[in-house]
Amino acid sequence: MLRLLLLTVLLSTASCLKAQIRGNNIVVTVEPDHKDWNYRVGETAGFTVEVRRSGTLVDNVSVDYEAGPEMYPSEKRQGVVLKDGTMKHKGKMQKPGFYRLKVVAHVGGRDYTGTCTAAFSPEQLQPTTVMPADFDSFWEKAIEEARWTSLEPTKRLLPERSTKDVNVYEVSFQNMRWGSRTYAILCVPVKEGRYPALLRVPGAGVRPYQGDPWTAAKGVIVLEIGIHGIPVTMEQSIYDQLANGALNGYWNYGMDDRDQSYYKRVVLGCIRAIDYIEEFTPWDGKNLAVTGSSQGGFLSLATAGLDKRVSCYGAVHAALCDHTASLKGVACGWPHYFYGSLSPNPSPKGEGSKDGSLKSKIETSRYYDGVNFARRITCPGWFSFGYNDDVVPPTTAYATYNIVTAPKTLSPYQQTAHFWYQEQWDEWQAWILKQLGIDN
Repeated sequence: MLRLLLLTVLLSTASCLKAQIRGNNIVVTVEPDHKDWNYRVGETAGFTVEVRRSGTLVDNVSVDYEAGPEMYPSEKRQGVVLKDGTMKHKGKMQKPGFYRLKVVAHVGGRDYTGTCTAAFSPEQLQPTTVMPADFDSFWEKAIEEARWTSLEPTKRLLPERSTKDVNVYEVSFQNMRWGSRTYAILCVPVKEGRYPALLRVPGAGVRPYQGDPWTAAKGVIVLEIGIHGIPVTMEQSIYDQLANGALNGYWNYGMDDRDQSYYKRVVLGCIRAIDYIEEFTPWDGKNLAVTGSSQGGFLSLATAGLDKRVSCYGAVHAALCDHTASLKGVACGWPHYFYGSLSPNPSPKGEGSKDGSLKSKIETSRYYDGVNFARRITCPGWFSFGYNDDVVPPTTAYATYNIVTAPKTLSPYQQTAHFWYQEQWDEWQAWILKQLGIDN
């Protein structure tokens, strides 16, 4: 009995220690004087900076800060001493965009960062990318040629992931040519019937996937795909090795040739995934959503733009949008292909260089720009992103949203960077389920 009691105490102590670290005692806040973080062009935004320790202001704290249009700060200062731990700052913009104030405080040999990004007439933002004249015919031909290869699917039950309500499988099917396969986790309700479907598309990186039995248990077929043509149930160490080896920087592969771009196979894999859903699952043939964040946000736009079987989509901080914006000195989407490539005074046409390789990459990028897929979308969509995102700048996210002419919903969470809050996730999933006709 004594041993059991001691073991319980030890386990409890270990659990407490594990949950012990949460956030920082030093916090830098940067607060705008408009609660919605939104301003009109020509207005002055006021910012209040506070550095606190244990909730109280830190005296004589040294900070560095930079301010100005995101990715292009016009003001930088170092070693500014805040006598009472506070600072005021003002900023404005004379054209639509986002103004960012980033403050780094130095306390006890460590750095602590606070950021606030104010929007100036963001509803007026427009993307810079050009729609190629043969954009539609290029993708129509690519899809047609991919379908010359039969899917030849495989399917393996994963009993350890399955539940009484949901069967979980690792599946694969051929993509754009013989032997090139897409691997995925398929979750299907056990009960016989026809169901709406959800295609989950991934953010950037190389990783395994778990599937989504939670959503499937509500009465939805869920297919979560990987994009790299490798099984999605291997040991994590294998994905780590690939991410640091053969697949390191995969988003740059083939970017000087539209037919060799890594993303050609990726986008076609999303279309073939819907082919798989239609042919090999009990889909109801009517309700089909596609959703993802970051790279997955781009893939959601691409899939919804190319495939009319998609009935709705959710694009969260969508990457790979408005690549050419940086050619005009405006924040560009991840992976920032042309950021820093040109002189500070780019040409009005955005070419800015006689370098043939750069020109070919610019041309290729237009076939893989989320903006050009977004122009083609006709079904309802849900958009969300953070103003403080420094991976997917809100300038590109808002410009992409603005270009969509189909029904759309925008729900920004201003304080988020390249992540989402629980409330944001809940709203996102609830919207998808409602569109699929599921009572949440």
